[in-house]
Amino acid sequence: MASSPSLLFAAAVITLTLLFAYSAKLPFHPRDVLPLLPRQVSWPILNSLHGAVDLLPTFVGSASSPNDSLEWKGACFYQNTAWMEFHNKSGSEFGGGTLHIKVDKAHSWTCMDIYVFATPYTVTWDYYFLSREHTLEFKEWQGKAEFEYVKNRGVSIFLMQAGMLGTLQALWDVFPLFTNTGWGENSNIGFLEKHMGASFHQRPQPWVTNISVDDIHSGDFLALSKIRGRWGGFETLEKWVSGAYAGHSAVCLKDSEGNLWVGESGHENEKGEDVIAVLPWDEWWEFELNKDDSNPHIALLPLHPDIRAKFNETAAWEYARSMEGQPYGYHNLIFSWIDTIQDNYPPPLDAHVVASVMTVWNHIQPTYAANMWNEALNKRLGTQNLSFPDILVEVEKRGSSFDELLTVPEQDDWLYSDGKSTSCVAFILEMYKEAGLFDPIASSIQVTEFTIKDAYMLKFFENNSSRLPKWCNDGDSVKLPFCQIKGKYRMELPEYNSMEPYSHMNERCESLPPKYSRSRNC
Repeated sequence: MASSPSLLFAAAVITLTLLFAYSAKLPFHPRDVLPLLPRQVSWPILNSLHGAVDLLPTFVGSASSPNDSLEWKGACFYQNTAWMEFHNKSGSEFGGGTLHIKVDKAHSWTCMDIYVFATPYTVTWDYYFLSREHTLEFKEWQGKAEFEYVKNRGVSIFLMQAGMLGTLQALWDVFPLFTNTGWGENSNIGFLEKHMGASFHQRPQPWVTNISVDDIHSGDFLALSKIRGRWGGFETLEKWVSGAYAGHSAVCLKDSEGNLWVGESGHENEKGEDVIAVLPWDEWWEFELNKDDSNPHIALLPLHPDIRAKFNETAAWEYARSMEGQPYGYHNLIFSWIDTIQDNYPPPLDAHVVASVMTVWNHIQPTYAANMWNEALNKRLGTQNLSFPDILVEVEKRGSSFDELLTVPEQDDWLYSDGKSTSCVAFILEMYKEAGLFDPIASSIQVTEFTIKDAYMLKFFENNSSRLPKWCNDGDSVKLPFCQIKGKYRMELPEYNSMEPYSHMNERCESLPPKYSRSRNC
């Protein structure tokens, strides 16, 4: 088949570029001209070069005094230096400062570097196209706290590694993760395959199991994986950072009359609030079958008979009723994932990026920020009502660091302004705790430190396939060790049912992709 003129042009451009690479400084970089090439050529290359994670800035360091200048290699400019000059041009009490950034040694004539600059009180950005010294003005510091912080710790500098083109491409990759479309579903699947090594093998139809509720018992675990829409996108990112192959969970309960119920933290009530609810099975199942537009894949994980014999049904119901109507556990949502200073952050994510994102949200949505992390960070400091900037300053005063603060284990008995805070999986495991499944070490277990992966790894579940219900995995030639009851794609739960509980479990565990390996008894 003959090549089209456009493909020949593309080949010529790439060949000339390679020749320049061996002879002199590039007049342009291949990435810079990709958008000019035919779509069928440029987009596959762009997609291979950039992805959704390129939206995350990379921390390059903090710039403080001229005597301690910061040096780094950028994406465009390979030789960069930054330092802070303090002044009082405004005549204010604490003055302001000028951040000097000298950029040099660009790899091409057309590239540029984009940076984000942050203090606990300020976030701004700039881009650099020319090799020279640039300046960024801070007209005046927002009080003594910001002045002291910058003087001691400097201004944090973050590089957008993908540059302008890659950042726009990354935005294009992130947007569909949250769309309720086939495009969004395929984007979520592609992200999980690329960044986690997940596989999506199609199951034979029917994709919904004809369930007999008589075979479901109190304490049986429901693992859900949503792959499209708002919750699909959120769960995809949650899975990526935590290593869990499910993004939501619920638990089964039977009452004294044998009726089946589902306990769920994260059920949306009539006001649009995410709360803890106890619902009749038929109501919950009908919603998942016909109203949940996130295309949920659902697995039932039956308890092992010996574990079920320990399950105190009365205590479980008492706990569920005491929590019913309480808000979903936003306060401790991120802290079950962060256990170590650096081994829980998929690159380029790190504690500095987390701090900058929190700073941005603190400016944009202060109420949201307070609900998501401010109270939890105050708990870890033993303080009350400190704002996020004040938290960063307080950590500095104590000679500690923000990344260390994030690793302080959550305590199950912490009481927040709106009550106890439990995410979907913490609600279930706290029920297990109340029902006696963690005895005799329950007092040394903080279930709010568990991710969904940590939960399904517990050696609590059925390990004899002959005891699984007859309808379990019905019609599928691949017999999973649990019962998938809904979904087009076969669910996988690596390391399922493999770990005995132990004291202080999951308080210091690593979780880096793609293997998410963890040290023993972490």
